[in-house]
Amino acid sequence: METDVYAKNCPSRQVLDRIGDAWSVLIVSSLKDGSLRYTELAQRINGVSPKMLTQTLRGLERDGIVTRTVHAVVPPRVDYALTTLGRSLLGLCNALQDWAELHIGDVLDAREAYDSRP
Repeated sequence: METDVYAKNCPSRQVLDRIGDAWSVLIVSSLKDGSLRYTELAQRINGVSPKMLTQTLRGLERDGIVTRTVHAVVPPRVDYALTTLGRSLLGLCNALQDWAELHIGDVLDAREAYDSRP
């Protein structure tokens, strides 16, 4: 029996919902060179709210894509890093970024044409 990837409870859709989220892609891409603190991630990802960053990081950690390490120092320090599974997403994230940079002109032209329709 073939799985219906459009069904809400399909495991493939659940994974696509996680890795297809814009904040998830930006977090994974931000962590490509190594671990970062929460504040460093927030600074790199312009426009993400603290609530959304926290929710996305928790989801990525739950799905095994990111690890969260708490260091017993004062003040407490928390680092986030990609797992092996998370690193396997870098090729996809890079491809999405490359596509966006290559086609942004086309997208902007299409938006302008759409917005100028009567």
